[in-house]
Amino acid sequence: MELAIILMMLLILVAVGAMKLHEPALAFPFQKKTNLFTPVERSFIDLIENAVGKDFRILCRVKMSDVLAVRKSADKKTVKNALSRAGSKQFDFVLCSKDSMMPVLAIDLVHSKGKDGYKNQRDYFVSGALDAAHIPHIRIKVRAGYTVKDIQECIQAKLPKSKQISVPVMQGTAKLAKEFANQARPTRPIKTNKTVTTRSVAA
Repeated sequence: MELAIILMMLLILVAVGAMKLHEPALAFPFQKKTNLFTPVERSFIDLIENAVGKDFRILCRVKMSDVLAVRKSADKKTVKNALSRAGSKQFDFVLCSKDSMMPVLAIDLVHSKGKDGYKNQRDYFVSGALDAAHIPHIRIKVRAGYTVKDIQECIQAKLPKSKQISVPVMQGTAKLAKEFANQARPTRPIKTNKTVTTRSVAA
């Protein structure tokens, strides 16, 4: 009797093992990513947030088709071709109005690493589409050493006057400016030996 029970248990174990061997692959072979963004993207998110975070909402990896809508007056063939091309395009960052979430400016990172680089070549379909929709576009070369002020000036230069960044006044500077305004100003230009240089971050 005991032998029969042992044999039965062995048969059950063999049957379960056979079923495991023939079990189909899992339908959901996923796990959580440790980070949604690359180190470069994460660094630029911080720079952009510190530069304009009080004025705009910052969206990352936004599809072009989510930013642009086709004109009702366009013919069906043109619309179909445009939507097909736009469907494969993506912006690295999009600045939106805090109140209405309307897109205000698109930002793409550019670097030449790898075989073809990343957005190394200017995409004239993207540029033309954004120009038609009156959305400024900035291409920023990826390199170390950018400051918040660099990014802020780059974005400020592209924004329309109605959407300019509100640069905060440092504590005490308003009083100094008032005192300076009340002082007698020189009637002749002051000579200086310093050379003023500017840097451009846009590609």
